[in-house]
Amino acid sequence: MTPGPGGPDAADGPPFRPHRVVVLALDGLLPFELGIPHRIFGRPKDARGRHLYEVVTCSVRPPGPVRTDADFAIHVGNGPEALATADTVIVPASYELGPVFEQGVLTDELAAALAHVRPGTRLASICTGVYVLAAAGRLDGRPATTHWADAERLQRLFPRVRVDPDVLFIDDGDVLTSAGVAAGIDLCLHIVRRDHGAAVANDVARRTVVPPHRDGGQAQYIQRPVPDPQQASTTAARAWALGHLHEPVQLRDMAAQESMSVRTFTRRFREEVGVSPGQWLTQQRVERARHLLETTGLSVDRVARDAGFGTAQSMRRHLQAALGVTPTAYRRTFRAGRSAGAGAGRGDTGDPGSAGAGGSHAVRTGGTTARA
Repeated sequence: MTPGPGGPDAADGPPFRPHRVVVLALDGLLPFELGIPHRIFGRPKDARGRHLYEVVTCSVRPPGPVRTDADFAIHVGNGPEALATADTVIVPASYELGPVFEQGVLTDELAAALAHVRPGTRLASICTGVYVLAAAGRLDGRPATTHWADAERLQRLFPRVRVDPDVLFIDDGDVLTSAGVAAGIDLCLHIVRRDHGAAVANDVARRTVVPPHRDGGQAQYIQRPVPDPQQASTTAARAWALGHLHEPVQLRDMAAQESMSVRTFTRRFREEVGVSPGQWLTQQRVERARHLLETTGLSVDRVARDAGFGTAQSMRRHLQAALGVTPTAYRRTFRAGRSAGAGAGRGDTGDPGSAGAGGSHAVRTGGTTARA
């Protein structure tokens, strides 16, 4: 939690101030994507019922109307000066980026607006909002993603950006990017999870009626020839595996649930989910471990067994790779029932090699992590 103005509470240390998220509304914006940050970040509260985030929308111009891609405009009540107050800035997609999209350069108006952003502010984009971050030079030499249909163009226009078209979002520490449209929900839930833990993010997901963590990446959404409707899916195998995460799950066992050969099952699984069965299993076990570390007092050894990692050493290795923290550091930061203010971006040095829950790491859906 970012300290700042607010009513002091001597018992709890620094004055409470919600983390401020400023959403930059650009002409041609998609109303759905503009609403995602408000919906996701408007939900989380601490144990005292205080909102953990404050969401503000601003324009690159003085307060007034901003065009959308629909048959209506929206009135934005804040000018670009609001960006100077942000702890996190989010840039949703726009269909009127002009020279940003066509030539990879910022307009004078947009450059002046972004100049208000303070050093160290966390930046995030949804879909083609990534072009704004790239044109501003914030993605040079860094991994990023966008809608799969725009990935090739993004790479061509910004060759110094390491574009990954296969993931739903990428977390590179202080800069996060997401794929198109609904992937903005995945990104915002991930930020809540990173700041305040899986229990808080899962509660937001339940209230929003969306999955807390979607399987796979963008590969499953790319247009392909329509499959034979008689082909079996891998849904039953995934359901079976989730019920047996605490046991050794073999690929052949999953394939047997669908009466398929291992080769056919692996191909079908990747087509449907976007990652391999092994990557998916690791992702599910990491999520199970996070839940147990947050909500139970089980020992690390017991959590490792119940999540299917077998040993604490194996679980520690996987959590370090996926989250950048050890199990002990994760539990210390996100244990359910902690007092407010115990989340965002604080490094935890209680374990050797711990980078803290908010450390710099690029998170790929499916549990694979590529460090910057």
